[in-house]
Amino acid sequence: MSDASKGLSLYNTLTRRKERFVPIDPQNVRMYVCGPTVYDFAHIGNARPAIVFDVLFRLLRQLYGQSQVTYVRNITDVDDKINARALRDFGGDIAAGKLSLNDAIRQVTEKTADQYHKDVAALGCLQPTYEPRATEFVAPRADGKADMLSLIRQLIERGHAYVAGGEVLFDTASMPDYGELSKRNLDEQQAGARVAVDAHKKNPGDFVLWKLSGPEEPGWDSPWGRGRPGWHIECSAMSAAYLGEIFDIHGGGLDLIFPHHENEIAQSRCAHGTRVMANVWMHNGFLQVEGQKMSKSLGNFYSIHELLETETFGGRTWPGEVLRLAMLMTHYREPIDFSVRKLEEAENTLRKWKRAADLAPAAAKDLPAEVVEALSDDLATYTTFQRLTQLAGEAMEFTGTGENAVAASLKAALAFLGFDVGAAKVDEAAVAKAIVDRLALIAAKNWAEADRVRDELLAQGVQLKDGKDPATGGRVTTWEIKR
Repeated sequence: MSDASKGLSLYNTLTRRKERFVPIDPQNVRMYVCGPTVYDFAHIGNARPAIVFDVLFRLLRQLYGQSQVTYVRNITDVDDKINARALRDFGGDIAAGKLSLNDAIRQVTEKTADQYHKDVAALGCLQPTYEPRATEFVAPRADGKADMLSLIRQLIERGHAYVAGGEVLFDTASMPDYGELSKRNLDEQQAGARVAVDAHKKNPGDFVLWKLSGPEEPGWDSPWGRGRPGWHIECSAMSAAYLGEIFDIHGGGLDLIFPHHENEIAQSRCAHGTRVMANVWMHNGFLQVEGQKMSKSLGNFYSIHELLETETFGGRTWPGEVLRLAMLMTHYREPIDFSVRKLEEAENTLRKWKRAADLAPAAAKDLPAEVVEALSDDLATYTTFQRLTQLAGEAMEFTGTGENAVAASLKAALAFLGFDVGAAKVDEAAVAKAIVDRLALIAAKNWAEADRVRDELLAQGVQLKDGKDPATGGRVTTWEIKR
């Protein structure tokens, strides 16, 4: 086995098999992941790729060195949904001349991008190395990095794109192996762009690289008229800008295989004349909520922010690390049923792990080899978590003297996986008030609400202990920090 592989195997959607991972350059392992379209707050389906590829980023840094991994996750801030949201929220100001359309769009995308950053930070995700915004890579740049207009021009010059009906379209018939990622024949392809199939297309599967913009739409000057890019070209430009024409890993959700990733491959390969765009393509599975497809019409559409800050799901808020563990308890390639029960299971599991890890004052310097080995098998988180549970049991059974080395190893593994192993932070005044409220509920025989207060405190690491005042015989409640 090559030293460059480090024992890592990943499932490659392009080849439909698990393969030994060997980076192009072990000194600069390169990964690109499709990020959010920031027209609204990110939903819990968006949380899954953020978490999954954060784990992979952490693993690659462990195997190759923290400074030897480049992780790019983009932000899509040009999209017809964003345009519609800006007109909805700021239409009056735009009509009155108080705000330009571009300024309104910027206000929408800044707010939603900021919220996304807060959300993924709460989920325990590291910041990517670079986070380019699509609007910054439309026109040629002063730094010479790849841009969308230049890529489109290259595709036209190489005979892979054409101008028709006020649009620039990619000619799918010009690429003999188009459809290799999704395994679809050319005859099966759909438009997959932001517009419907039109008569001016040579083939039904041809997709938009550039389309004209009306007065109430964002636009950039181009050789083909004032317009804006199609959906797919942005990732071809931003990945090339930071990772080069060929890089190691491209990730995203299963729903992006076709048309988005298929069309990215077509654009990039044909513009650069390369054999591949990325060597490994990884995709996380779909997410459903309580056994149903997530949909606003079904009333089960939840944003990450809602789960973190409101009681709309399960009647309570959920810590980010509980959401993180719940997502990782199912292997990334499998579909996941996101439910209150799964969150409760994750919370209980995490509490047990942390209680055991707290038996060590500090994390071990080295990670448990079994944890790295399990994750190196295509991010086998189930096997990884089995090992963490074993470590927790061994740490709790430790009866020797000196440092609890097993607890220290567990603490290191939890920190590595993105979980907080610091000392529990408790608002003592809030705990005191909650105890007073609970005693009042008990006096009123409202046992259900009293139990709810107790359980909420326990979820925060605070365990209540009821006793009797020896002098009065009345109930006395004390508390201690307990994971």
